[in-house]
Amino acid sequence: MVEKKYYKLIPKVDEILNDENIQELLKFMPRKIVIDAINEELNKIRTIIKMGEDEAKINSYLNNVIYNIIENCKIKNNFNLKRVINATGIIIHTNLGRSLLNPEVIDNLKEVSINYSNLEFDIEKGTRGSRYSHLERIISQVTGSEASLVVNNNAAAVLLVLSTLAKNKKVIISRGELIEIGGSFRIPEVMEQSGAVLKEVGTTNKTHFEDYLNAIDEDTSCIMKVHTSNYKILGFTSDVPISELNKLKTDKIYLIEDLGSGVLIDLSKYGICYEPTVAESIKNGADIVTFSGDKLLGGPQAGIIVGKKELIDRMKRNPLTRALRVDKFTISALESTFRYYLDDEISIEKIPTLKMMMKSLEEIETQVKRVFKKLQAIINSENIIFGIADDFSEIGGGSLPLERLRTKCLTIEVKGISIVEFEDKLRNYETPIITRISKDKIILDFRTIREDEEDILLKAILYACEII
Repeated sequence: MVEKKYYKLIPKVDEILNDENIQELLKFMPRKIVIDAINEELNKIRTIIKMGEDEAKINSYLNNVIYNIIENCKIKNNFNLKRVINATGIIIHTNLGRSLLNPEVIDNLKEVSINYSNLEFDIEKGTRGSRYSHLERIISQVTGSEASLVVNNNAAAVLLVLSTLAKNKKVIISRGELIEIGGSFRIPEVMEQSGAVLKEVGTTNKTHFEDYLNAIDEDTSCIMKVHTSNYKILGFTSDVPISELNKLKTDKIYLIEDLGSGVLIDLSKYGICYEPTVAESIKNGADIVTFSGDKLLGGPQAGIIVGKKELIDRMKRNPLTRALRVDKFTISALESTFRYYLDDEISIEKIPTLKMMMKSLEEIETQVKRVFKKLQAIINSENIIFGIADDFSEIGGGSLPLERLRTKCLTIEVKGISIVEFEDKLRNYETPIITRISKDKIILDFRTIREDEEDILLKAILYACEII
């Protein structure tokens, strides 16, 4: 009898759709999402009635049916790929989208996105053009190369270079440079896919000029040097710089360098560990240099190939190039980013990745203290303890592995619940806050938190505090 009584109280779908709150919701939310949320909520109520739940719980669901449907709709309408706040202190965080773009970069990207563009049209000649022409001049200006080609990531760049220049031919490489940079990007496997034949020389920690010299034979097509940007071997080590390997080049043997993280300015001038720049590699004799667009360069995901025009032209004719080509969004974002590099000081100010790296300890401390004081003024509970701690940030993204940047962090310690539960609330806030946990404390590193994100961060912390 109790079941029948409550089944009769379950509102019909049409009744719910006529509710003024649902009608308001339908003005900006797809009807399919709303209908699905309604059916889910009504099925949930039928289930708890059937299970014989107590009347208080059943009444609670019936009284809150409209509210629960609206909340469910909000969840369903969320994008899967969304903005988060990076409070980890890892600047180039692969899991969080790597490098950020300057908002100014989006201006031109928006223009070419919502309007037609000259993607493959030569305006001056009135004929079909090449999408790669939009980037060649600016990349050559910055890197000092004769020509360039952009594909969808650096693994693709290496694959295309070797497929074009070394298919069924030997490529000499040091054993100490047979690296892996995330996922399936292992140099030996990429070389195998390209059709090149791997010829290892030297040892893990030491490779000499003579090792390369003695390995050269009539089947050799390339000598390849890979910059170990995501780790360092220290101690009893030696390798051969590009400037020395340049002596081994011939008309039939090309010198390739994969720089990986793609540094375009001398970071050592700004107190960061030295990394070889693309321009230096070209100057020191590399025929082809490959690097990423979304790491230390600070642009969109891309694999950039620079070097000799004759070799780049051969790559453009490779059928693989079409499969690996980039779209108008990448081209627009990359062109805008490269423009900043016409002046080193402008690049540091305008490129978020570089700006975060150069962010002073004083600036970070000012931010942390500002947020700390606001939290102390709002939250007065013995169960929540806020603090400020010294720590170190990382560059991330497989770049500068030994670089540790001094930073200041906000710490949160809670009583009554597990710190994991508190972190879960922060991570599931409407704008997720991604943090670290250390010694039963939440750690929020302000090197990677912008000033315009502080209010969101405060609201997320208040939201998480409600569970205590």
